[in-house]
Amino acid sequence: MVKIQRVKLRYSDGEGLEGVNLEVRDGDFTYLVGPTGAGKSSVLKLIYMDEFPSEGYVQVDEYNSRDVRPSEIPYLRRRLGIIFQDFKLLDDRDVFENVAFALRVTGVRRKDIKRRTLRALAEVGLSHKSRKMPNLLSGGEQQRVAIARAIVNEPFIILADEPTGNLDPKTTVEIMNILDKLNARGTAVLMATHNFELVNSSTKRVVSIKNGRTLT
Repeated sequence: MVKIQRVKLRYSDGEGLEGVNLEVRDGDFTYLVGPTGAGKSSVLKLIYMDEFPSEGYVQVDEYNSRDVRPSEIPYLRRRLGIIFQDFKLLDDRDVFENVAFALRVTGVRRKDIKRRTLRALAEVGLSHKSRKMPNLLSGGEQQRVAIARAIVNEPFIILADEPTGNLDPKTTVEIMNILDKLNARGTAVLMATHNFELVNSSTKRVVSIKNGRTLT
């Protein structure tokens, strides 16, 4: 599903990745843990091909970083669900339209957009707030909208970049329960976090990253 092999990535400020190896298989739930600045977000960017390695390669389904064409990257990203710490919702659109937007840009038929959007909102318990604007929601509710947007295209993997970083402990548990439920239904999850307490309370697979290197 996802394979990162002997990857190096260098930024202009000298920071980057020095030797990253990672595999995520069908249905896995994997934590990618490490302190702030360790390179967790860079690993996720490699997977959705916002960054490309200077050495090694990244294989995501049938797409390989060595020979992927720029025109293919949008099609790759449609198969991924991406969740960010700061939600990245559209402030000028309500909850329904924030989720539906991911379908509209790919040309999905109108009747299918409504059905799939409402189903995604039901998955995260927000059907009753479909016409609310994001600024009227709590942080946890905004993150649930972001999760609904991530799953509306029925991805084979969810990439979650510190999805609980701005949330209180109670809301963190709620978000993790949603991710656990999605994973139990077969969607793989790769979650980057520096919350070691959260990871230590789990029995799921953990991959550590430190100084740009993965330590399994």
